Amino acid sequence: MLRIITANLNGIRSAATKGFFDWLALQEADVVCLQELKAQEADLTAEMLNPHGLQGHFHCAEKKGYSGVGIYTRQPPAAVASGIGVAEFDAEGRYLQADFDTPDGGLSVVALYLPSGSSSEERQQAKFRFMDEFAPRMAALRSSGREVVICADWNIAQREIDLKNWKSNQKNSGFLPEERSWIAARLAEGWVDAYRRLHPEATDECYTWWSNRGQAWAKNVGWRLDYQLVTPGLAGRVEQAAVYKAQRFSDHAPLSVDYRWSNA
Repeated sequence: MLRIITANLNGIRSAATKGFFDWLALQEADVVCLQELKAQEADLTAEMLNPHGLQGHFHCAEKKGYSGVGIYTRQPPAAVASGIGVAEFDAEGRYLQADFDTPDGGLSVVALYLPSGSSSEERQQAKFRFMDEFAPRMAALRSSGREVVICADWNIAQREIDLKNWKSNQKNSGFLPEERSWIAARLAEGWVDAYRRLHPEATDECYTWWSNRGQAWAKNVGWRLDYQLVTPGLAGRVEQAAVYKAQRFSDHAPLSVDYRWSNA
């Protein structure tokens, strides 16, 4: 079995104080993808760098306290690469890829953090630019001959059942028609949503993000923004997919997916 976890921490140091690494020690994960580190590598403690038998790899933003992604791996990857080749976004620490040579033909795991467009129209346009740049990268990954898992905070709820108040959010970033169409196009190209593979019609239990405003968490007024998109060969190997909500480490909840696979 191969267990892959994705989690937007909204600050790795903050998540650590809320028990994230204590929880992680119990998960027996093979690969853990992190988004929104909000830290430089020099800021990380030994536990954050290499927790519980895992080896850390990071792509931090140049701007302190902003963005950044990371991958923890139980087995050393054959290669690690960062960035999508676009200076505007690579400076923000949004893409990290770990490649594993396995008996099954090779596996690539990506930690990805799409820009959020909710703060301004300028940032929404940056989000659209990222989407335009990233679509060809996804096509290249899909045709690489390897199995691929993209673990991301996509900042997009793709379907009406992916958020509580879909009717009132149709003109808001994260549920815009253009964003939903972009994800739908990736699925049409062959990517498979691992969680939806097992839970095609799940609603309230599928949410992975809750606003800090009002009582969104208490009332479960959430969005499903975090998911693992996988190549078709891995899609049929999904055994378990669950969102963990018993503890709260950030405004997002971790998503764990188990695959039938010789461990990376």
